[in-house]
Amino acid sequence: MATTDEMAGESALGYEQARDELVEVVRRLEAGGTTLEESLALWERGEELARVCRRWLDGARARLDAALAGQHAAEGDGEVDREGCEE
Repeated sequence: MATTDEMAGESALGYEQARDELVEVVRRLEAGGTTLEESLALWERGEELARVCRRWLDGARARLDAALAGQHAAEGDGEVDREGCEE
């Protein structure tokens, strides 16, 4: 379980920074040549970075959904699904 300091550090990472570091972690794991302990540490870091990325993506999706809902409400009463097709 992440400590408060670790969670604060994770939340300070932007999406692109977390994604780039995650790509590097995966590259190192795939390359091999690390000890079991190093591999486990890399795996754990990768999991943390994946959570950061997921939070950013979930937040972006929520913002898009809210913006689309607001746009559709402003356009009138016609119900519009996510793909923009009236139902």
